[in-house]
Amino acid sequence: MFISLWEFFYGHFFRFWMKWLLRQMTGKCELQRIFDTYVGAQRTHRIENSLTCSKNKILQKATHVVQSEVDRCVEDIMKEKNINPEKDISFKICMKACLLQISGYKQLYLSVENVRKRPYDSDNLQHEKLLLKLWNLLMPTKKLKARISKQWADIGFQGDDPKTDFRGMGLLGLINLVYFSENYTSEAHQILSRSNHPKLGYSYAIVGINLTEMAYSLLKSDALKFHLYNFVPGMPTMEHFHQFYCYLVYEFDKFWFEEKPESIMYFNVYREKFHEKIKGLLLDCNVSLTLNI
Repeated sequence: MFISLWEFFYGHFFRFWMKWLLRQMTGKCELQRIFDTYVGAQRTHRIENSLTCSKNKILQKATHVVQSEVDRCVEDIMKEKNINPEKDISFKICMKACLLQISGYKQLYLSVENVRKRPYDSDNLQHEKLLLKLWNLLMPTKKLKARISKQWADIGFQGDDPKTDFRGMGLLGLINLVYFSENYTSEAHQILSRSNHPKLGYSYAIVGINLTEMAYSLLKSDALKFHLYNFVPGMPTMEHFHQFYCYLVYEFDKFWFEEKPESIMYFNVYREKFHEKIKGLLLDCNVSLTLNI
């Protein structure tokens, strides 16, 4: 209760007077002071919080600006805060970069969600081609005898028809699997081979789809903000989401064999342990989780 009261009074009274006092002392608004003090994700995060908590409608709306309106939005902010572009030359550049990251993160989530909601359709030729591409990337020397086949188990699907395994993550799960296999082919072959270990093996494709859900949930919960704000200087794209997924796949395989689970039956336990590890890393404002091979 005490914390709630403090948040109420700070948000409605103390914050306003503190900002006013600091402006009188420094001659700069809160946004300018943030740019003078912080860099990287910490800067963007603080700018986002400042804009969101502002009582000024123009500043509040800035976090939802589309890319084509960013320059105009920056001009509006400078006008509202009485910032002279000749005295503060860097403000316009810094604010534009932050707004691109902030609004870009929101747009990235919408793009990812749109793909996730699209179910795998076996009547869609493009979907079928993508699925067969996955097979050919992972099993280049082994021909798939039929579309419905027990061979799919060789790359970690549960049944004779992989389409049933994509229900949770839709087309996003397949696209991620193909992206990793296409861009990190040797690593994908290595991990697929390790997944067939007689004691520590796991279902490669199923785990890959599970890790898509992990990447998606981290994005949705805003846990990827520090990572993407550090990793991407402008607007993050689907490419950056796929790259993060690849990091998860590679690191999970290492984690699994380091932990040496007693049985695949304990998968959810170790999956959650890995999830907590990643969430812990993402709390660091300097984090940038990239796949370095």
